[in-house]
Amino acid sequence: MTPSWLNSEMAALQAVFVAKRLSHGILIHEAPGAGGDWLAQWLAQMVLCEHATAPPCGVCASCGRVAMQQHPDLLWVRPQDDSRQLKIEQVRELTQELALTSHQGRYKAGILSPADSLNRFAANALLKTLEEPPRQTLLVLVATHPSRLPPTLLSRCQRVRVQAPSREEALAWLKSEGGEGADWNAVLDALGEAPMMAVQSDPKVVSEVSADVRRALEAALTGKIDAVAVAERWVKSELPLRLRCVELWLNERIRERVARGETLAAGGGSVGVDMRAAHLTVQGLFNMVERVREMNASLDAPLNRGLSLEGLLRRLGPARR
Repeated sequence: MTPSWLNSEMAALQAVFVAKRLSHGILIHEAPGAGGDWLAQWLAQMVLCEHATAPPCGVCASCGRVAMQQHPDLLWVRPQDDSRQLKIEQVRELTQELALTSHQGRYKAGILSPADSLNRFAANALLKTLEEPPRQTLLVLVATHPSRLPPTLLSRCQRVRVQAPSREEALAWLKSEGGEGADWNAVLDALGEAPMMAVQSDPKVVSEVSADVRRALEAALTGKIDAVAVAERWVKSELPLRLRCVELWLNERIRERVARGETLAAGGGSVGVDMRAAHLTVQGLFNMVERVREMNASLDAPLNRGLSLEGLLRRLGPARR
């Protein structure tokens, strides 16, 4: 089932392709789990479709091979093994492949996801290809945090923004793709409006982990938590999912405070602001969100993640006098 919330982005890409104005580099800036990879695959089908139709026919052998990620003229570049980074060796392999003649006389395409995990050396190697792309090549970068990419790379890509869907759109798609039996509404409550993330998850695990994280964070607000024990337990079990739940919870607190009148410049004691953890300003909460994102981006680095989580939980506690 085509994700209905991507219709406008698909129409825009189709129009520039038909007009022969499709850029060699496309940056899909997606909300987490909103369908960036799905749109990238659809775009690859469009440029590789045997019938050269826009939108792609979806039924020819070429479209089928793209869907199975087995097309000889399409290369997916993702972090390998337990790494969270895209490395220079992978980009070099991609650029060498793009320089070869197409097997079917049409486009050669590469999809990099998540592109914001390109390390510095890999990003520089990719820039050279974007500056001087071979004829009829397409590079699609999928990123949730494009600000982590070099400005020189961003400037050479046509940007496509993919917003999170409404709850109704997400539920309709999940019921179609994941079945009617799961409590998808509860999963989205835990993960946010991220249907592509939700459909790959175990709904029971997501609900249990989300409830556990929220209990711990609420306890941390009052200081009634063993931060060391909780951090050690989180590191050993479903850490990426827990970090997603923490980020969502922090964003909820930010929205609460903004709705009640606090600004980035205001202190936690502003009139009308929720006084729980009043020492945490909107700016302080934003800083914590960024810290969580940094932890998630560096999960393969040899860091003491338990210590980082412990520090995060302690920061939520009552301010010491």
